[in-house]
Amino acid sequence: MLSWSVIEYSAKYEAAGELNHVKEIIKWGTDYFLKTFNHSADSISRMVAQVGAGDTSGGSTTPNDHYCWMRPEDIDYDRPVTECSSCSDLAAEMAASLAAASIVFKDNKAYSQKLVHGAKTLFQFSRQQRARYSAGSAEAAKFYNSTSYWDEFIWGGAWLYYATGNSSYLQLATTPGLGKHAGVFWGILDNSVLSWDNKLAGAALLLSRLRLFLSPGYPYEEMLRTFHNQTSITMCSYLPTFTTWNRTRGGLIQLNHGNPQPLQYVVNAAFLATLFSDYLDAADTPGWYCGPNFFSTDTLREFAKTQIDYILGKNPRKMSYIVGFGNHYPKHVHHRGASIPKNKIRYNCKGGWKLRDSSKPNPNTLVGALVAGPDKHDGFRDVRTNYNYTEPTLAGNAGLVAALVALSGEKSRTTIDKNTIFSAVPPMFPTPPPPPAPWKP
Repeated sequence: MLSWSVIEYSAKYEAAGELNHVKEIIKWGTDYFLKTFNHSADSISRMVAQVGAGDTSGGSTTPNDHYCWMRPEDIDYDRPVTECSSCSDLAAEMAASLAAASIVFKDNKAYSQKLVHGAKTLFQFSRQQRARYSAGSAEAAKFYNSTSYWDEFIWGGAWLYYATGNSSYLQLATTPGLGKHAGVFWGILDNSVLSWDNKLAGAALLLSRLRLFLSPGYPYEEMLRTFHNQTSITMCSYLPTFTTWNRTRGGLIQLNHGNPQPLQYVVNAAFLATLFSDYLDAADTPGWYCGPNFFSTDTLREFAKTQIDYILGKNPRKMSYIVGFGNHYPKHVHHRGASIPKNKIRYNCKGGWKLRDSSKPNPNTLVGALVAGPDKHDGFRDVRTNYNYTEPTLAGNAGLVAALVALSGEKSRTTIDKNTIFSAVPPMFPTPPPPPAPWKP
């Protein structure tokens, strides 16, 4: 998500003085990913799926990441490393992330190539030994259960095509059978929600981009048109005109059906909507159709703005859901490091429980963290142990940063970077032959 936002909006990051900062954050993540599998090999048969454990069911008192409440730097219990040998979704997702980052770092030849190589290796592994990563792991199934790997195949294939220019990846991403399994042809509502589990809405937008700007034609056109159509329908579903999704009284779209922790889905949708509107602008297209009705690109920006404004404090509780922003924000974020004071005391596994359960505000402000969010009645309980309200996530913050950068700046001056993502893509059509020599009578 961060890499995608940098590829599209690097000029805005630059203008805000944040480009180097966001690149450091991306590299911190990709360096970590490269350690989770043998990235120098051309083929692998296993990768790391999880570090640490969190299951506390059945009254288990084994110290782990959920049972203990201590500073991360003070952890002294074992953190088991779980490997998997059939984990298509995880491997293809990591391949997508390395491939996207390789475009961000394309000026650093050696590092960029290292990322591309790792992405290719992971993607091949994901296609060869097929299974959901959470099918073989009780922990994964409990905390981050994956519903399918077909969406990751399309998403990974699309990013690898952009990173390498190798048309076999585009052929794969536009294979009708893959799309069918991922649900591209069925109007499944949840497929218009981009999340850590389902990448389809993101993949469809990414492939629509190819159709809008390069229009590769046969044999890809039919599937690209399907993805483009799917993207249009997704965008229609976000508009308040269509009551596809419930909204709270305060106007927050309920993309996870009124379940807790809504904000990570909202910020992703705000990013996709703003990006699609910028794609249409860059293609000199004033809008798109929802059935017989034409909507201007402004309606999409308007949707994204209202959602982000809600998060920034324009809501019934006048509460900012970004820690440290505004004057009324969550003070009891569910975060170990933020809730333990900076002092000489070393709190052990259970030593921090009293800090976890205390009603005092966090001693350290976790500036910039997006919390899980309000409930379906716009209610919010600023309680540390109630993670459904106060837990921050990497997934949520990545989408938030992407949405904020997409919406920032004056619309007229800043648009997307149309070409960087296509740097590795070869010309779609053979170059025409040279003109004949001038005719002499």
